[in-house]
Amino acid sequence: MAASDWKNKCKLEWSLGDDIPMPDTVDWKTIYEKKPFGRNLLKNPAPFGLSHSAPPPEHELAGMPGAEPPRFEPKGDFSSWKTSREMLPIDSSGIPPGAAVCYMPQFSWFSLEQRVDLKAEGFWEELLDNFQPDFSVQDWYEESGLHKFIYELHVKLLGADGETVIQEHTFSPEDDTRNYSNMWKEVSHVFSSYGPGVRQVHFLHKLKNMFMVDFRATRVTDSAVVVRPTRSTKT
Repeated sequence: MAASDWKNKCKLEWSLGDDIPMPDTVDWKTIYEKKPFGRNLLKNPAPFGLSHSAPPPEHELAGMPGAEPPRFEPKGDFSSWKTSREMLPIDSSGIPPGAAVCYMPQFSWFSLEQRVDLKAEGFWEELLDNFQPDFSVQDWYEESGLHKFIYELHVKLLGADGETVIQEHTFSPEDDTRNYSNMWKEVSHVFSSYGPGVRQVHFLHKLKNMFMVDFRATRVTDSAVVVRPTRSTKT
């Protein structure tokens, strides 16, 4: 198939408008095979093996205290994710002087992050710089009830050097621990009119865990970054 035929195939199948630049210098056969639009650019979007279409499974109590070594990280398949853990100081401010306390909760942040190379995923420079399609971000976190701050989302649109931040979004909700419902909470954001130069997406979310006799985790699922050949505002 000729190069012009691959270009036309991309234009027709993805309904690319005339305002989307499609230079002949682009390898349209490769672009077509990568199928960049409308798919989740994150790998392994459900590392805990869960789906937001069903309620999170209830936490199962472990055996007798001390029967197993203390655990400070959740269990899951974290392939394609870079993970890290941050132990937080124990808060003893509410304990009266002289009071005897057997156990205190030990909180920690568990972070998962991914970096998406947009050109490697099939997006061409003229599309990103001139048309600037919307980037849709979605995530679902468990209402674990462990603390009023249990989740953070940090997403950045980066330049080719992987360091220059062109646009970013941060979300750090405060949950009402008095109304525990054991449900998923949706988080979403759309990047638009972000300017030229975007070549990478950095996606990071932080989950609060707790250890006090037993380990309790806050889980996430169905994380997504999706690009479609549309934009919400003209640039």
